[in-house]
Amino acid sequence: MTFYYMMLGGYFLVWDVLNVIGTIAFAISGAILAMKVKYDIIGTYILGLITAFGGGAVRNLFIGIPIIELWQQTTLFIIAIITITIVFILPNTMVSHLKEWNVFDAIGLSAFAIQGAMHAHSIDLPILAVMFSAAITGAGGGIIRDILARQKPLVFQKEVYLLWAIMAGLFIGMDWVTEPYQLYTLFGIIFILRIISYRLGWSLPVRTVHRAQKG
Repeated sequence: MTFYYMMLGGYFLVWDVLNVIGTIAFAISGAILAMKVKYDIIGTYILGLITAFGGGAVRNLFIGIPIIELWQQTTLFIIAIITITIVFILPNTMVSHLKEWNVFDAIGLSAFAIQGAMHAHSIDLPILAVMFSAAITGAGGGIIRDILARQKPLVFQKEVYLLWAIMAGLFIGMDWVTEPYQLYTLFGIIFILRIISYRLGWSLPVRTVHRAQKG
C-alpha cells in the first residue's frame, strides 16, 4: 500500500491540492527564468519541468521512495506542460506582469514544503527526515533550475528561504498541524513569510573568509 492510500478524507485532498498548486507555480517560475536568460522553447520546457518535479525526485531518492512514482504523475506532467505552453505564448505585455517570479517561487516553496513533509510523515519517518523532506521538496527544484540557468542558487544566498520550508517540516513532523484547515493555514503563513522576508530584505548571518595579506 503506497502513501496515497494512507491519506484519508481531507488530508488526501490537501495533498492533491498542494501538488497541483506547487506544480503550476514552479512550472511558471522555471519557464519565466528560462525566458529571462533567453533559452529556446525546448530549454523553456525542460527548465519548467525540472523546477516543478526536481525537488520531488530528489526527495524520493533520499527517503527511499521508488523513482518510478515520479513518472506515474501523468496528470501533473500534463498540467505543467500546459502551464509552460501558456507562459511561452503569452504576449510580452502579459508576460511582463509575470516577471515578479519570486511570487510564484514563494507559492511553489510553500506548497511543496508542506507536501514533502506530509509525504515523509505519512510513512512514519523521524522528525529530521520530515524536515529534510520539506526542505528538499520545497527548494530542490529551484536549486536545479538556478544551476541550469547559470544563476547563483537562491537557496544558498543570505535571503531567508530554506528556513521557511524547514519550519513547515517541523510543524508537521511534531504533529502540531494535522487538520486540513491547519495545513492550508500553514501554507498561507509560509507563503506570507517568504514574501515579507523577500520584500523587506531579511537575511541570515553570512560569514566570509578573506585571504590573509602577505606582509
